[in-house]
Amino acid sequence: MLKYLIVQLDDTSVSFCHYNNDKTEPCLIDLDVLKKVLFWSMKENLIVQFLYPDYQLPTDYTTVISGIDHADIVSSTCEDEELLKESEVVIFDTWAAINYFPFSQNQAYVIRTSFADLFSNGAFLNTILPKVSRLNVVITDMQSFNSEVEKQYSLFLDNFNEKIYQEYKNNHSVQVNILTDRMMLDSMNNCNAGVESITLAPNGKFYVCPGFYTDNLAEIGDVETGLDIKNPQLYKLDYAPICKICDAWHCKRCVWLNKKTTMEVNTPSREQCVISHIERNASRKLLSQIRKIGTFRLDNEIPAIDYLDPFENIINKQYI
Repeated sequence: MLKYLIVQLDDTSVSFCHYNNDKTEPCLIDLDVLKKVLFWSMKENLIVQFLYPDYQLPTDYTTVISGIDHADIVSSTCEDEELLKESEVVIFDTWAAINYFPFSQNQAYVIRTSFADLFSNGAFLNTILPKVSRLNVVITDMQSFNSEVEKQYSLFLDNFNEKIYQEYKNNHSVQVNILTDRMMLDSMNNCNAGVESITLAPNGKFYVCPGFYTDNLAEIGDVETGLDIKNPQLYKLDYAPICKICDAWHCKRCVWLNKKTTMEVNTPSREQCVISHIERNASRKLLSQIRKIGTFRLDNEIPAIDYLDPFENIINKQYI
């Protein structure tokens, strides 16, 4: 059941996920199209999330946007200072801006980074933790994952765990997607693009997510004719044979990554699975530490496992 409508306001709007938006030529959504899709979203009772470009929108656009309940997602380099200050989510595409940004407990922050940049600049995260309540780390080069990166990432998470643990000891229950989310969950909590959310692009057409638009993948309808999702069951967890029996419940299960790496929206790549399980195991360690503090009620259990790739685990069990 649809819950969210993501509206990409411009071709250059910020990316909040694994996909890169390399478009540099502004192309603002037509105002009439925007009005129509917002009217449609109200009829469908959807929560609207706007993806903004860096430049300041014309007044007639901000007037229309302000007329509906919504969430704003902007880049840390957004030129609209008031929007940047009041937005629900702020995205960092570079580490350079972090030192001088006025972080707030009332906003969520997303850092999009390559593995190499994360390992080089990860210490910056330690300075951010006391200042925020929610921080997401999104890897932008998942396909570069290999055995050496696996070792480095595991070590990074172990070190980061200690910093998060210290925040909890100071009674600051900061949330970090790659480590604390799994501790709080008792079932899959994924992106669910194509099931719970769809995207309207600046061209007036619907897409599964903004990444499908930036990569010129097939649209799924438009404002005039409505949604037309081919094989909609394939976006659902029940039709993802590997994912539905997995307990890396925090995994984004990104359908854009699936499509890009395996050509199937319901089949994850090995990289996505292994990375999620490394995070899962690090979360298990963090959960054990936090329970020692005694002031946080965390009832969920994260069982020990002896594998990182659930597909290989399934294959191995078949031949035992």
